[in-house]
Amino acid sequence: MGNFLSSLNKTVHASVALAIVLFLFLFFGNGGFDFDLIFWSWLFRFFHVAAGIMWIGLLWYFNFVQIPSMPKIPDEQKPAIGKVIAPSALFWFRWAALATIITGLIVAYLNGYVHQALILGIGSGGGKYTAIGIGMWLGLIMAFNVWFIIWPNQKKALGIVECEAEQKLKSAKTAMIFSRTNTLLSLPMLLTMVAAQNLY
Repeated sequence: MGNFLSSLNKTVHASVALAIVLFLFLFFGNGGFDFDLIFWSWLFRFFHVAAGIMWIGLLWYFNFVQIPSMPKIPDEQKPAIGKVIAPSALFWFRWAALATIITGLIVAYLNGYVHQALILGIGSGGGKYTAIGIGMWLGLIMAFNVWFIIWPNQKKALGIVECEAEQKLKSAKTAMIFSRTNTLLSLPMLLTMVAAQNLY
């Protein structure tokens, strides 16, 4: 078992297989589901939540673990973070952000509220549309920050893109400030999305 779990690929494949087995159990145990709009909405919501867990989990890793720990790491050990761990984490971070946005918009489209949400429920009675709309806009702002501010600045800070030492320090600070901005927005975004699903 230890050898099996030491492989990330095997672990992820087993997790997917277990999820499929559980889905089939629920499917046949319930007399089957119709592969209709409700099913596709559920499926994309599942993908949306999974991608969101990866995205916000890595955002919180950067802000609760990596950034506060960097001053405590000896200088000779810092290249391991900057050259290996951070680029890998940023790869999953930015693509999870994009996947979260795309799947979220698909869910909103399938459920017929994408327009009402994007206009924050104005003229549509507010309530659920206002709540989910605020969450969607916060998510869009956060994803914009990831792709167009954090990632370009992190490339300079980590030396992926060559720049002067002064620019490197400035880029590291900019990336950190916008990462903290996304951390600030993460709980309000989550609150509004969960509220939209459960309070209306």
